[in-house]
Amino acid sequence: MRVAVAGGGWYGCHIASSLKAHGVSVDLFEKNDCLFSEASGNNQFRLHQGLHYARSAQTRHQSRDGYHRFAERYPKLSTPVEDNIYLVPKETSLIDFDTYFSIMLSSGISIEKVPLNSIEHIDVERFEGAVRCQERVVLTSAARAHFAKRLNGTVNLNHAVTEVRQHSDHVLVDGVAYDYFIDATWGALPGMGNEMGRVYFEPTLLLYYRLRDAIARPFPAITLVDGDLWSVYPTEDADVFTLSSVTHTPLGRYDHKADAYDRLAAIDGRLVDEKRGLMEAEVRPYMPDFSEVFAFVGPQLAIKTKPKGLSENRACGVVMNGRCFGVQSGKIDNIFYATDRILGALL
Repeated sequence: MRVAVAGGGWYGCHIASSLKAHGVSVDLFEKNDCLFSEASGNNQFRLHQGLHYARSAQTRHQSRDGYHRFAERYPKLSTPVEDNIYLVPKETSLIDFDTYFSIMLSSGISIEKVPLNSIEHIDVERFEGAVRCQERVVLTSAARAHFAKRLNGTVNLNHAVTEVRQHSDHVLVDGVAYDYFIDATWGALPGMGNEMGRVYFEPTLLLYYRLRDAIARPFPAITLVDGDLWSVYPTEDADVFTLSSVTHTPLGRYDHKADAYDRLAAIDGRLVDEKRGLMEAEVRPYMPDFSEVFAFVGPQLAIKTKPKGLSENRACGVVMNGRCFGVQSGKIDNIFYATDRILGALL
């Protein structure tokens, strides 16, 4: 069997690696000059268990299960967050703390309540409650090196798939015959998006900050739930954190990825300064000494693919259309669900 995979991010690399382990001949195509060049290498680097998704049981269950499978399968491609805190604010959360805590416990997620007065740098009067849970930081550099070695001879860099044509007994990918084709580009290929569902492309701007020298280590990861809130999360460098805002990180919604790229290309220092001001103003009521804790480093730019609609569901979906598969998910931990579905259909 011969299979072509488009997209050299987490989904494409894991699927290609799994197929190769089963003796399948695989060609992986990535349009950039290295793996993990797009959303898979530019995000908050969080491997979570679903605590973001109080309003989507399916997403929580997939994330919880995927978290443990990821840690077991790729133990050297992530590292534990030493202190990981989720906080429910009094006035801006969509649900109260007791409801949030009950939802997470009933989902089989291991969490513990944390006394608010034990958490430094926050205004405790603004919160109903807090929980501590296990999460991990994804090590993108290590992942890139791992899959470059694992898929040696399989990866075709600087090759953007431009044409996929199905026939009864094969599929032509840029004129070359394969038994099956897998689109792991998260809706970027022309002609595949409609088959995978209604999606939009969201250019994003995260901000990097470095802990100031006087701040005690380890500094906790802090995430506010549930709703249009914010989080501060560590990276591969334990002293560098990302600041993400549900309100201010997105830069628009576009039906075509080319338009989202154009939006990123138009970002200048003025917009970065504006977004920085808005995000820090959003954080400061809850963490009054944010600017004394962190020093600004710079922006991170990326494009996310998301389903249209108001649903909180971010569960993985796999669609089979003849000899073509489409994978749609925004969560790294769902790579196992997608691969199980594809292997079950092919082998």
